[in-house]
Amino acid sequence: MAALDRPVAKPRPIYLNLLRIRQPAPAIVSVLHRISGALLFLLGIPFVLWTAQQALASPEGWDATRSALAQPLVKLVLLVLAWAYLHHLLAGIRHVIQDLHIGMQLKSSRASAATVLVLSLLLTLGVAIRLW
Repeated sequence: MAALDRPVAKPRPIYLNLLRIRQPAPAIVSVLHRISGALLFLLGIPFVLWTAQQALASPEGWDATRSALAQPLVKLVLLVLAWAYLHHLLAGIRHVIQDLHIGMQLKSSRASAATVLVLSLLLTLGVAIRLW
């Protein structure tokens, strides 16, 4: 009997809509950990290197860098990079602790994921207050 001729006990979805699937907090933290790492690698490192190169080139470069970093759009980029750094750091610490087999139960894993989310947002809020 061909695969198409067999009766299906339960109809399968044609496609998975990943935006409609409700993910648990540990999965969200894991995905955000990857996204924040990619942001830091693709945007953060080049931005820091370019800024340092411009600022150290000459006194005029330092003044130009300071005025560029004072722009609202650049401050927003800095805030996103600050969140990426803080979230990546906290989620990384959480993953290292879980690699030591601490907090592997469902309840403690959910609590640590929520803690990472809340702490990264609160620390980013602190950076935003300091930045503006």
